[in-house]
Amino acid sequence: MLCPNCSCKESRVIDSRSFDDGASIKRRRECLECGTRFTTFERREEEPIMVLKRDEHIEPFDRSKLLKSLLSATAKRNVSLHTLEAFVDMVENDIRNTYRGPIPSSSLGDQVLIRLGDLDKVAYIRFASVYKDFKDIDELREELESLTESAADAASATDVQEPEDE
Repeated sequence: MLCPNCSCKESRVIDSRSFDDGASIKRRRECLECGTRFTTFERREEEPIMVLKRDEHIEPFDRSKLLKSLLSATAKRNVSLHTLEAFVDMVENDIRNTYRGPIPSSSLGDQVLIRLGDLDKVAYIRFASVYKDFKDIDELREELESLTESAADAASATDVQEPEDE
């Protein structure tokens, strides 16, 4: 590792720490030539995620493209950029852990919708309207009804019955 101050190739590791849930290592180094301290990061090299599009061509997964679509879906909603970045991280990690080979774009979209329904219902509908390409208002209405039913089912499953006083 070259020293950022004098470009010397010789340095020693002062401290190493794991971060990013063990996926990376942060190292503090000291140049043996000039004594400058600097930080380096090590990350394992990962195979790129490939997406099988509807027209059968394959392209690399683009985090920024997903983030951009989520930003559009959550525009003027109370969802922070940090939350959306964590959202994209979760989707990407799930894809890495689940798929070997290209992931169909429909599966990717479904994973996003499932999580988005839990995050923000309006953003879900906005994203779904583009992703599912609703042809008319009836298709949108059906999607709204299914979202409402699933929210009601989730709410009733988490309701706790209060014990009756005797």
